[in-house]
Amino acid sequence: MKKVILTAIIAAAMVFAYKSFTKTEIKNLQNNNSNTIVAFGDSLTYGHGASPGKSYPDILAQKTNMRVVNLGVSGETAPQGLARINDVFKHRPYMVLIEFGGNDFIRKTPFEETVSAIEKMVDAVQAQGAVAVIVDTGGNPFMGKYTKAYKQIAKEKGAVFVPAIMDGILTNPKLKSDQIHPNNEGYAVLAERVYKGIKKYLNR
Repeated sequence: MKKVILTAIIAAAMVFAYKSFTKTEIKNLQNNNSNTIVAFGDSLTYGHGASPGKSYPDILAQKTNMRVVNLGVSGETAPQGLARINDVFKHRPYMVLIEFGGNDFIRKTPFEETVSAIEKMVDAVQAQGAVAVIVDTGGNPFMGKYTKAYKQIAKEKGAVFVPAIMDGILTNPKLKSDQIHPNNEGYAVLAERVYKGIKKYLNR
């Protein structure tokens, strides 16, 4: 009897380990959409505090040699972003970078509404045949639940997850233009983190 129980425990442990280390299969990597990335988000995407040409989408375009369309709107929450998601698809993007959450936290948007909006954005992007990327803001210990939820959404839906792009920036005055937003140097750091998170998915 003990041997049977031990065998069952070992088998369960192996299944758990397999699921833990199995990589998420990213949807739509071989799509035939245009050679365009759409950066879709709030002020961090828009580039609040950056000089002209120094936003993270601007820098990302240089790093990827791809067309990067900046559809960031300062002050926007995830539900507000969802309301204009169709603007993204006018560009027939290969990939869409979804970056929301900071304003949701600041404005106390119900957490469930934020998560639901992100899920619906990912679904909409994938339904158009594009690669969905969830860009996690991070940088604030009180936003850990957003990071956890976004990572789970990415895993379940086959989206790319880019973690904590603001870590170390929020606490470094040399990388900020105000209390919240990066300066040119900060956006360069942010862009490099996004690039590292997506570059292996750009070989079409």
